[in-house]
Amino acid sequence: MDRLSVATPAPEVARSSRLADHTTLRVGGPARRFEVATTERDLIEVVADCDARGEPVLVLGGGSNLLVADEGFPGTVVRVATTGLDADVSTCGGAAVRVAAGETWDDVVAHAVAQEWSGVEMLSGIPGSVGATPIQNVGAYGSDVSRTVTSVRTWDRVAGAQRTFAAADCGFGYRTSRFKREPGRYVVLEVGFQFPLGSLGQPIAYPELAAHLGTDVGRRVPAADVRAAVLAIRRAKGMVLDDADHDTWSAGSFFTNPVLTPEEAERLPVEAPRFSAEGGTVKTSAAWLIQHAGFAKGHGTARAALSTKHVLALTNRGDATAADLVALAREVRDGVEARFGIRLVPEVNLVGASL
Repeated sequence: MDRLSVATPAPEVARSSRLADHTTLRVGGPARRFEVATTERDLIEVVADCDARGEPVLVLGGGSNLLVADEGFPGTVVRVATTGLDADVSTCGGAAVRVAAGETWDDVVAHAVAQEWSGVEMLSGIPGSVGATPIQNVGAYGSDVSRTVTSVRTWDRVAGAQRTFAAADCGFGYRTSRFKREPGRYVVLEVGFQFPLGSLGQPIAYPELAAHLGTDVGRRVPAADVRAAVLAIRRAKGMVLDDADHDTWSAGSFFTNPVLTPEEAERLPVEAPRFSAEGGTVKTSAAWLIQHAGFAKGHGTARAALSTKHVLALTNRGDATAADLVALAREVRDGVEARFGIRLVPEVNLVGASL
């Protein structure tokens, strides 16, 4: 058995209290106080101190799934900047990996692919921190992070103690978990993963990805090729961060794909996408609903508009406010509901704002 430890340098984090400087949407007013926690001890102490005094706390990772109101946050914002990756690797057991919550998710995916740890290659290019991934159960291209997570170690703000959850106790579902269903209670400190060893990625489950790779659904190809293909597809949709491209000034997919009862799905137009989901439910495409409700790529104003590459992303065209983006989200949500009777649910976390 080999042990691999990676001590990555602490990231350079802007100390600005203006939350627009810490979110990928680049909107949001000031925090009353802004702290950066580079160690678990610092993170726990800041949160516990605020809780003891009854002060509001916002725990901030990469800021990639967050829309903060223009008024800002009336309390302490603590940016998680903890680092470290530790792995036990064996030929029979695979790679058991523990990663600090503040590590950048895509850096960990790149490292896994380079080490020939299979299982997260399809989650390449997703912005944000490792600590955020189990909260949202982030996923893409027919996969999600719950497939490799073994444990999540947290600070339980209610109990005032550390608490570790095995994967079976995390309540993972489509873009959700027990951590999302109890918002604010748990501060993720570290995430454990288990990866099979090998150069091949996991079976391709998504037709678009299979087509890009020139293979069939269900086949396995080198994980490095999967990562390259996923990054290329995401870039084409404006889903890989680029300071020079306003289509990437977004929070990724703003709405989740609706999960419907069979009866609700029957009321959709015949041509609407339908996918089998858990418990006999039916998933449809939020992007299809948005497009067919009359919202085209680029719909919006000179300040806030749908991406010119992908209608699921709401984008800041350079000088948008949070209010501009909320108004656009509300327009799209209400338009889809009026056309199809389906109310879209935000995937993005709104702080100090609501639809």
